[in-house]
Amino acid sequence: MEDGEQVKANKFKYFIDDYWDIFLGIISIVLAFYFHEHHKMIISTLFAAISIGSLSITVSEIAEILSEKLQEPYGSFVLTLSAVIVEIILLYLILLQVHQSPEVLNTVKGGIISAVIVDMNVLLGLAVFLGGLKFRQQEHNKETSSAYTTILFVASVALLVPSLLGQSAQHTHQQVLDASILIAFVLFVFYVIIVIFQTKTHTHFFKQTARSRIFRLKRKMKEEDTNQEDDYIFEKFNNFGLIFSIFIFIAIIALGAEVFANDGVKLAKEYGVSAGLSGLLIAIVAVSPEIVTAIKAAKNDEIQRVVNIAMGASTVSILLTVPILMLLAFYSHIPLSLDFNPLEIGALILTILLVSKTTDDGHTNYFEGISHLMFFAAYVIIAAYY
Repeated sequence: MEDGEQVKANKFKYFIDDYWDIFLGIISIVLAFYFHEHHKMIISTLFAAISIGSLSITVSEIAEILSEKLQEPYGSFVLTLSAVIVEIILLYLILLQVHQSPEVLNTVKGGIISAVIVDMNVLLGLAVFLGGLKFRQQEHNKETSSAYTTILFVASVALLVPSLLGQSAQHTHQQVLDASILIAFVLFVFYVIIVIFQTKTHTHFFKQTARSRIFRLKRKMKEEDTNQEDDYIFEKFNNFGLIFSIFIFIAIIALGAEVFANDGVKLAKEYGVSAGLSGLLIAIVAVSPEIVTAIKAAKNDEIQRVVNIAMGASTVSILLTVPILMLLAFYSHIPLSLDFNPLEIGALILTILLVSKTTDDGHTNYFEGISHLMFFAAYVIIAAYY
């Protein structure tokens, strides 16, 4: 009798472990719409953020299952797209608010840069710090981090071009916009070359980066019952079913993102939140699932996964998110240019230099993690008042 009760308890535990994110995401989005209709903007924005974060975990889970079936290099493409699509949707829906609130252009620009700053300082810093408290020193492939920091440095310098033109009174806004379009094209070409470099010609530089930015969050403890069957429903789907499921959940996320964008922009305007701080909040919402998974990886002494998540995410956030957002803005007749302010560009370049310093030897410890967190704290303070 006790064995039967234990089996039921284990099944219930596995069920919660597998599907908590879906239940939390759906319930949160329903509550977000309810409070949105009743003009409770603070509560609706909060529940919308929770729904986006929870369902993003679900999309990542399904995408990883699909990538394992497709194999490389197609698996990497699926994982990359699933990892950035929420960020793109969120920023684009906020961008559409420009007709009511012109200042959201600066918020979107801040969100683009902040995604990288949050990935490289909060995600990497927190994971390395907590992992370092548990393990005295952790090792990773230094060739991977070296390649990523080179890519990020080149990408940040490319973003500096329209920013420098925008600071000069000799150049018109149209010239800055034209330069931004050209830079977006250059970044996309660079991304294509990097994909070829990573998956075809120099795969040994990226021995573990082909794995998901977001690894399986919900690991079942098979040691307790080796005969326990994995009944996670998405494991049983074929490729078409997995792709369809991803699109369904992304569509639901888009609904939550619409509430978040609509009410969030109004709240920021009402309370006078700076564009820099708004961009940080958007980035934290988009990156939150990755932060959770990176922390779990670090605590399991899988610091290589943390490096893959943080640096891979940052690379894609610039090289793929920027061109796609520019294209969407162009077709929506929104003049989105890449003339970032000096604070954003400076923080981006300094972040890359700091990451290069803390990952160059292939070892990490808690001091390096806390260094990233202190840097981020300083950035938050200046972003709030800039």
